[in-house]
Amino acid sequence: MKKKINLLKKLEFTYIKITLFTLFACTFFLDGYTPYKSTGENFFHVFLNGTEVGTVGEAKRAEELLVTARRKIASESEELTFMEAELSLQGEEVLWGKIDEEETLLVNMETILRQNVQETLHRSYTMKVNEYMVNLASVDEVQELLQAAVDKYDSEDKFRVELVQDYNREFCVLTTEILESEEDGTQHADSNYLSGGVQLFLAAMDEDAPEVGEKDFEDYDLGLKTMGFSEEVEIVEAYLPEEQLTPLETAIEEVTKEQETPGEYEVVSGDTLSEISIKVNIPMDKIIDMNSETLENENSTIRVGDKLIITVPEPELSVERMEQNYYEETYDAEIIYVDEDSWYTYQTELLQQPSAGFRKIVANVYYVNDKEVDREILKEEVVMEAVPKIVKRGTKIPPTYIKPISGGRQTSGFGPRKAPTKGASTYHRGVDWAVPTGTAVFASCGGTVAKAGWGSGYGYVVYINHEDGRQTRYAHLSKVLVKSGQTVKQGERIALSGNTGVSTGPHLHFEMLINGSHVNPLKYLQ
Repeated sequence: MKKKINLLKKLEFTYIKITLFTLFACTFFLDGYTPYKSTGENFFHVFLNGTEVGTVGEAKRAEELLVTARRKIASESEELTFMEAELSLQGEEVLWGKIDEEETLLVNMETILRQNVQETLHRSYTMKVNEYMVNLASVDEVQELLQAAVDKYDSEDKFRVELVQDYNREFCVLTTEILESEEDGTQHADSNYLSGGVQLFLAAMDEDAPEVGEKDFEDYDLGLKTMGFSEEVEIVEAYLPEEQLTPLETAIEEVTKEQETPGEYEVVSGDTLSEISIKVNIPMDKIIDMNSETLENENSTIRVGDKLIITVPEPELSVERMEQNYYEETYDAEIIYVDEDSWYTYQTELLQQPSAGFRKIVANVYYVNDKEVDREILKEEVVMEAVPKIVKRGTKIPPTYIKPISGGRQTSGFGPRKAPTKGASTYHRGVDWAVPTGTAVFASCGGTVAKAGWGSGYGYVVYINHEDGRQTRYAHLSKVLVKSGQTVKQGERIALSGNTGVSTGPHLHFEMLINGSHVNPLKYLQ
């Protein structure tokens, strides 16, 4: 019996040893359990943006799984996606612990990342023309926009826009080429095969051969010949938020619609405000408003070389083109001038009346947008010769005129008016400046005194004849300082202002006559 008890104890002890050994072995060999090591933290709870997504046995593995999850989300689109991804780990040292499957962690991480997407940047294209920039969703939209600018002037659909790389730029920048629609930029195999030997020789002969006879009007291939953009166009790839992208329809309107662009016009010989208005296609009153510092009204004086501010309607992207056109027109011959050195430059005489001619023309006409900028005549046939206008003109520089008084306030201008006092004229033949009695009066221009003394309603007056045939008059004087027949220089003191004759107060009345007729003197004063 004693032996039997000892045997049972021995078996029980052996069973306990085997069980302990088996449990110890499982900690090393069973999948899903972390082996016990006395090396510190060996079991980690993984948190993404504050939410637990699973457990791992190594901290580094959690970071690798996060990279994998982010890469998977990014690969689903060509856009750049920004998301919040704050990874934290809580480690501990355990004897054994179950870690999660990596696939489970990836799914959990993707779910958290998708919930925390902050911003998506779309792959887009930025087009720059001078200072104008527009962002479009695709390269196709850029091409449609540029094609719309071309189509505005290409009613025949002959030209297409191609985007090409600008090899002059260090970075990848696209620019534009405008090609005829049938051009594909490649050579056919047959043309490559025939590009040498006899073919080259025959081609060279064709180039050197002179044209047989002169072209007739029917021989010209008329129509749109070339197109191009006036400004350099740059297109670069970018990643932008959706709110910064411009809808294609809006971009087309912005680029092709004419905008008011500040410009400048230089006055040339023969210009008047009305003619300038027609040239620049801007109403005359608007030109006067834009130049209010130098122009008062439509009668304001303009001189050759003056620069006027104008606003020119132009689109953001200008299109250049050349058309070969046939047209018939009446035309005027150039004016023939016969110079007369003894005459002043404002003196002219018509020697021959002009008559318009008639001609047929084929010409290359160059445009920027709708504005013609140049014309090259290729063939011209005059049906009826024009008769030129012949004008005799003076070459002598006329004398100048200055204001005859210093200061003063203008109280009455030239022309119709209400009589200021009994006996005064209702048509004012000069200009009045209110000044104190005794103010010095100067000769507006050098000349010979024609009259100096009393002049009835004018009171004391001085008349001066000038070498260009004009006469100036100074009235209502208090004292005359010159005599008839006396020669005076421009700016010389000739009298003192006053209030004599029919007058309402101290002032100077100043007149100018040309060929015996009164004119507005203000138009002739410097």
